[in-house]
Amino acid sequence: MATTRAVDTYDAQLDQYRKLGVVNELSVREAFKTLLDERGRDLGWTLLVEKGHSRRARPDATFVDDYKLPRGHWEAKDTRDDLETEIRAKIGRGYPLKNTIFEDTRRGVLYQDGRRVLDVDLTQRPALTGLLDAFFGYSESQVEEFHAAVGVFQDQIPELAEAMEKLIAEERGRNPRFVLAFDRFYDLCKTALNPNLSARAIEEMLVQHLLTERLFRTVFDNPDFTRRNVIAAEIEAVIDALTSRSFSRQAYLKRLDHFYLAIENTARTIGDYSEKQAFLNTVYERFFQGFSRKQADTHGVVYTPQPIVDFMVASVDEVLKREFGQSLSSEGVVILDPATGTGNFIVNILNRLQRRDIRRKYAGELFCNEIMLLPYYVASLNIEHAFYEATGEYAPFEGVCFVDTLDLTEGKQYGLFTPRNTERVTREADAEITVIIGNPPYNVGQQNEMDNNKNRKYKEVDDRVKQTYAKDSRATLKTQLYDAYVKFFRWATDRLKGRDGIVCYVSNNSFVDQVAFDGMRKHLQQDFTALYHLDLHGNVRKNPKLSGTTHNVFGIQVGVGLTVAVRRAASTERRLRYHRVPEMWRKEQKLDFLSQAGHLYGVTWQDLQPDAKQTWLTEGMQDDFATFLPMGTKETKAARSEDVEAIFKLYSGGVKTNRDLWAYDYDRLNLIKEIQHFINNYNSEVDRWKRRPDKNISADNFVNYDETGFKWSEGLKQDLQRGVYAQFDPRKIRQAMFRPYCTEGWTKHKIGARPWRANETQRRSR
Repeated sequence: MATTRAVDTYDAQLDQYRKLGVVNELSVREAFKTLLDERGRDLGWTLLVEKGHSRRARPDATFVDDYKLPRGHWEAKDTRDDLETEIRAKIGRGYPLKNTIFEDTRRGVLYQDGRRVLDVDLTQRPALTGLLDAFFGYSESQVEEFHAAVGVFQDQIPELAEAMEKLIAEERGRNPRFVLAFDRFYDLCKTALNPNLSARAIEEMLVQHLLTERLFRTVFDNPDFTRRNVIAAEIEAVIDALTSRSFSRQAYLKRLDHFYLAIENTARTIGDYSEKQAFLNTVYERFFQGFSRKQADTHGVVYTPQPIVDFMVASVDEVLKREFGQSLSSEGVVILDPATGTGNFIVNILNRLQRRDIRRKYAGELFCNEIMLLPYYVASLNIEHAFYEATGEYAPFEGVCFVDTLDLTEGKQYGLFTPRNTERVTREADAEITVIIGNPPYNVGQQNEMDNNKNRKYKEVDDRVKQTYAKDSRATLKTQLYDAYVKFFRWATDRLKGRDGIVCYVSNNSFVDQVAFDGMRKHLQQDFTALYHLDLHGNVRKNPKLSGTTHNVFGIQVGVGLTVAVRRAASTERRLRYHRVPEMWRKEQKLDFLSQAGHLYGVTWQDLQPDAKQTWLTEGMQDDFATFLPMGTKETKAARSEDVEAIFKLYSGGVKTNRDLWAYDYDRLNLIKEIQHFINNYNSEVDRWKRRPDKNISADNFVNYDETGFKWSEGLKQDLQRGVYAQFDPRKIRQAMFRPYCTEGWTKHKIGARPWRANETQRRSR
């Protein structure tokens, strides 16, 4: 039953409208929309305003579930309209009738499965609640079958993938043809993507291809996909070698027929291609998170909501018009998405181009890069399909490259993957880029060595960050400056090569106000003539009242912002503009705001005046703060003289064991027992390292990451590689204050207790 409170609120709103004499559709429908939204939220359905079934049939709102599948539609009419006439007109235009409410605040009509099932008086409370119960209680059998199939798939995929990896390992030991094909493909991947790539990563890539290739052929209705796509064709050659002896992919994957059919049948019910794209993006994202979580974390596998893509692309188009007298369609405006994911930005751009310009842009002025296999496949298909829809003809998109963008530094030799992929990368490298737009990954790196999930280092880009952002930062700890999204800002600025242009990113927005980014803020102002930053908040770590799922536009823990950076040499002024949406806004409110604003010129901006320390957000700060005596500075710490301008000359981070769980205890005997256990486990790893059969394996991919035995740090891994054994010396045990007042623990804590919360001590059990 619909909640009493929600219906009470709805009645009160309508009563207020009547008193004010408000009867027009746009105003009155808000009351019913609020009622629907609240009820749908309880079911996990999201209400999308005017997101269409098709361009001719676009209901006022559509409910979708977690997989972006439509669950119901709503169409509101003005009280002065004749509802029957309006319904007939909408049906004639092809409105969906699977589960659709038509209403004018007085009367509600519900269609299900193409038939009218309810026609009620909405002024009668029981009739209203009955209509809502019928609408939200409807469940399409095909959708239910899909959700059930997904549940089965999530249970089976680890077992399937493990069996597939075992088969690959066996064939590498006994199938010369496969060994030759695998090693060749491995060398290509190390050259194109990452020189430190492990063989296991290639095995995972083959498994991903095997498990998803059918979907690309069937859902996108592209049976020639593996032949046409330059990377898929290369992988198919490896798969052919793998299956040359006895393995049959059809027989092996037969157990997943139910899952494949559920996805294929469900996708066929989605008429609008953008909705089908959103559906497949979600299927892919859930698959990837379940199959390879570490790779997903490293590369930030989170896809950009369509309102954000719309806003960013529209903003770039408007900036081109107002600042440069050009547009996305203009000849010579070359566009690059450096981390394309599933190609949403390029598809959006294609849909905005003038028809006469599409072929020219598609052939030589649009580029995008992707480093992961499955999104690369989806991006290729999405972009090629968008071109087909616009022109009625198929042509391969030669602008998509399977490559690591941050590796494309000036002067690098592009011997990457297949010759056709190399040609694409070389052509992109030679292009004079005007616009760089996208959603770069943001992941500062692993939390600790036990994650074994390090971001890759890029010598050229890292050096540029060091020479600019880090050099001009006053912060002591600068590791955040090597977050992937910061590297993408540095790379994009350099990629413009001093020319006029635009960089437009959605990213982590920590650079706006955190101390470590003062040097980055300084250089952004130097490198660009106009900077716009739209703060969408959502930083759960700063504000525990927020929920990543509810308040963050990506459902993540860190804050998000949209940045448009413009470089125009002819500009005589420098602009730094900022807007923040209300912090407690829900995700849907933020996305609605972007849809309503349309582009950056639809936003009311605040002009910022940074202070001498490159602080952008200075509101509420006192001007005399900079005159206060600091507690300690790097300059006074390094000075030889005792005459220093700071309260303390010396300071440090204190004792850092990198393994407090093992190195601290309230009981001396228990501490000795634990540290000896730790040392024994470490020394066993040293023995195992010395006996390793593969001398080329890295320590990261070799060591045991079981935290019940001990904990790795970078220094300890270096000792391992040097063959250094650990020894226990009881003379090195010291009494220490773990935290303020911690010595009280000697009398107040039980023997063997740890100097931290109980839930932290329970992480390890033997």
